[in-house]
This record gives sequence, C-alpha cells and structure tokens, in this order.
Amino acid sequence: MATLRAERLYKVFGRRPDEAVAQLESGADREELRASGTTAAVIDASFTVEEGQIFVVMGLSGSGKSTLLRMLNGLLEPTAGRVLFDDDDLTVLSPKDLREVRSRKISMVFQHFALFPHRSVLENAAYGLEVQGVPREERIRRATEALEMVGLAGWEKSWPDELSGGMQQRVGLARALATDADMLLMDESFSALDPLIRRDMQDQLLQLQKRLKKTIVFITHDLNEAMRLGDRIAVMRDGQIVQIGTAEDILVTPANDYVASFTQDVDRSRVLTAGAIMAEPSEALGSKTDDGTTLRTEQDVLAAAPATVPESTPIIELFRPCSLSGVAVAVTDDDGALVGVVTRARLLAVLGEPDAGPDGARPPAGDTPDAPQAVKKVITGA
Repeated sequence: MATLRAERLYKVFGRRPDEAVAQLESGADREELRASGTTAAVIDASFTVEEGQIFVVMGLSGSGKSTLLRMLNGLLEPTAGRVLFDDDDLTVLSPKDLREVRSRKISMVFQHFALFPHRSVLENAAYGLEVQGVPREERIRRATEALEMVGLAGWEKSWPDELSGGMQQRVGLARALATDADMLLMDESFSALDPLIRRDMQDQLLQLQKRLKKTIVFITHDLNEAMRLGDRIAVMRDGQIVQIGTAEDILVTPANDYVASFTQDVDRSRVLTAGAIMAEPSEALGSKTDDGTTLRTEQDVLAAAPATVPESTPIIELFRPCSLSGVAVAVTDDDGALVGVVTRARLLAVLGEPDAGPDGARPPAGDTPDAPQAVKKVITGA
C-alpha cells in the first residue's frame, strides 16, 4: 500500500531552528521569528495521502508548498516531524537508502522539464532507469512504453529543443512513469505551459491516473487546477495548512475568509456534483409532471425524470435536463437506486450569488439567493 503520511512537519531556515520550532509550538507566529532572522517555511503540517489518490497542495508563492514537497522525498530534511511512506520513516534513512527510495519508489516531475539537451527524447525518458542500473534493452523498452502512454510515440529520436513546451513536459512525465515508482511528486509541473496546453496536460494526467492508479502529490497555485485534479486538496498559507478537504468541501464550506477569497471566482458548475447538491427524493413527491400527473412514489420520480444521473455528475451537465421539464432530475447510486433529486430551483440557488443589500450586508445563511441572469437563461431558456 503506497500510503504517505506527514506527521507534524516543520522546516525552519536560519539560526537555532530547533529553538524556533519550540517557540512556534508555544504560540509564536511566523513574523516574530522573521524579526530575529529565522524563516519558518513549513509549520506543523500533517496529512495522509492514500494509495491511488491525487493529493493537491495549493497556495500562493511563499506559502511553503514547494518546501513541503521537498521534505516528502528527503530533498530537504525536516527540522521536526516525520515522513512515512509504506510505513518506512524517510526522515531516519541513511543518504544511500534515501537515494534508493528516490530512484525506485518516488519519482518527481519538475516545473521546468529538467531535460538533458544532449540526450534524445528516448534517452531522457530512460534516464531514471539508467540510474537504477536497469539493463539497456529493458530500459529502452520501458521508456518507449512510457512515451507511448503520454502520446509521444514516434518522437523517440528527437531532441528536446525540437519539442514544444507541452511535449517536453510529457517527456518529463514519461521519465517518471518509466521507473514504475509508487508515488509521483509534481511541483507546479504545468504552470509554465500556455493555458490550452496546460489543460491538455491536466487531461493527460487524469487519463493516465484512471489507468495507472498512482499515488500523486501535486503542487499548484491555481485553485481551478487544484479542483480539477485533486481527490483531496490542502490549502496552505504562511507555512501552515489551513484546510484539507475535497473540492466540494473547500468550495461549499471554506474554513476561513482566506480560503473563501480563493473560491469566489471558481466555476462552481464544473466543481460541484449532483450528489453534493441533491435533495432527498421526498422533495419531488407531490409535484406534477407537464401533463398534470402527480408523483406519488419514488418509482414515479424515476419514470418521469427528464434525466437520471450518477452522483458524480458535474452540475453543468444538469442545465439542459432541468430546462426540459419541471420535474426534478433523478440522482442514483451505483446500483441504480434513487438517492436524491435536483430541482430547477435548487440548481439556481446553488449557482446564484447572494446580492448585497443597501448596507452591503449579505442575506442570512439559508436564504435562497438569486442566480445571475445569464445562468437563469441557460437553465430555464427564459
């Protein structure tokens, strides 16, 4: 089981780092230490990444996310705390054993490709296997397979400077995949790419993940990217993790104003799912179909629904069925049983933004906000 656990990790740069950790544990803040010439880059970070999960760490520049990532594979030694991978404590391994872990169990994909300009695409993809001492014939075979997985079949003999930025990043990803490591660490791996290429790489990663089920820690400063890729997301600020949760958790119940400020511009329709916003099936009982038939049972709801969708369906896909009928969309589990409904009113309420009153105040929690007129038009056709 390729499970990763970080336990109370600290990383302090400067004089007397152990004393600084003690001060932080006693309640001192980052700015107090900075005044004395000490920088607390990561403060008391704890989390677990389960096997096959994409765990995204996001935050602005200086939040400590890249420092945290480098402690996970021993490139930086924690000032305090432990990193456990497959129940092995990486913080107590000898340098030799740590290099062995990095070459065989944990691969890293860098932001700026890190390709060797004097090696071909195939040789770059095979480099990690060369470090492992894998025989040439096998490493060529495995590197060729990895390049095919990332869509670069036929480019094996090319040189890095003959490739676009997106293609170069695919080579870096292929190099990590070729080693068949249990875990991938990706440090803002797509941030240097143009927006269209970046989205294409996100698609590529998600497709590969469906097939390979790797354990991935992905660093980004882009919340939309985090929400698109992450099974779980950790938000960092000033060296601390301020919230961990699913994309829906962070969007619907932000831990504080800082997290909420990130989410205000997120396209909720692509993040929230039918399962996150559905009401109990009973909410549809008693309503009438377009021909005036009253829905009295859950089977009536299923039969009359303009669409039946699984819980994982993004709500953007509910716009059209909600516009076709006044009957609620039916939401079902893996066995096809009715578990909830999404009405047109509920969809509008979730997508809407509360309008500020004359004094700038927002409506109380629980009030139904008005949806933006453009969204209303898409859903209702009005």
